[in-house]
Amino acid sequence: MKYYELVTAENLFSAWYAFRKGKQNKWDVMEFERNLEDNIFQLLDELNTKNYKHRGYSTFHVYDPKFRIINKACVRDRVVHHLVYDFLEPIFQPTFIHHSYACQKEKGIHKAVEELSDALRQASCNDTRQLWSLKLDIKKFFDSISQDVLLQLLKRKIKDQDTLWFFEEIIQSYHSTQGLGIGLPIGNLTSQIFANIYLSELDYYAKCTLHERYYFRYADDFIFLHHNRAYLEQIEADVKSFVTERLRMTVHPGKISYRKFTQGIDFVGYVLLPHYRVLRTKTKQRMFKKVMGKVRKYNAGTLDEWSLDQCTQSYFGLLTHCSGYRMKERLQNEIWLGKVGIQENDDLG
Repeated sequence: MKYYELVTAENLFSAWYAFRKGKQNKWDVMEFERNLEDNIFQLLDELNTKNYKHRGYSTFHVYDPKFRIINKACVRDRVVHHLVYDFLEPIFQPTFIHHSYACQKEKGIHKAVEELSDALRQASCNDTRQLWSLKLDIKKFFDSISQDVLLQLLKRKIKDQDTLWFFEEIIQSYHSTQGLGIGLPIGNLTSQIFANIYLSELDYYAKCTLHERYYFRYADDFIFLHHNRAYLEQIEADVKSFVTERLRMTVHPGKISYRKFTQGIDFVGYVLLPHYRVLRTKTKQRMFKKVMGKVRKYNAGTLDEWSLDQCTQSYFGLLTHCSGYRMKERLQNEIWLGKVGIQENDDLG
């Protein structure tokens, strides 16, 4: 698809409706929608004349669970991100390896856990053979992405110069604290697919150069399995060199983990053991903290029963992917006691 086939009124309206889902009550979304046609056609004119300039970002902080800085684009630019994502996804999705799981249709955390569990059983011959894991991640991943490297990767598939100009405008609209030409904002939808395109280089290095059968990646967390720890130590050295030289990044020195399968392998919020898996301790703590916070809001009258139930059901769903029956019972009891305790206090008053 050429640039002028991409930037059409039909595609922009389609991107708008995709972006708008679940955000109808946001003040900036309502403000944009108030003059929707004028805003869309003004955006279309800027794109058609190549006078489009990505605007700045608003910044806020979240703890999810660690401290993160989120950079949020304005509504106009977030519509553009949806347009770009919908263009890139069918081009690059088929090129991603099977064992890459983040931000892809019919993938995600639970598929990663299920398939890693299957691989652990297979590689350990049902726990009859010793098995080691090596887990690594990238230090400050989004803040370290080289925009130049990313653009070079896009050029392998995108040949239209006007489209490349468009992507360059979006990518170079942001600079991290690492310097000029470095970083992508966590808050952009496009950052999700750009991240997968970027780390697909690592995936192909692991699969095609190192010929690793047991390699799995979720976002910038990735894991190798082997029977010999010394072999994995060589893999660690090779991967560090590749990440530094090819991706211009650094493997996080404080997050290099070697574990035996019998000790439990921690990946994407779960700890996998030979005959079962459990939630990571920090994940459990965060789950109880969040649910009890919802209970307090419910008791204060600022959260309705339906919203509380939606939150609890999502965590019950999380527990179905591990040995979580007792944890579910405990969570149900905590919710019931939290609600009943307030009611009893009210009755005593």
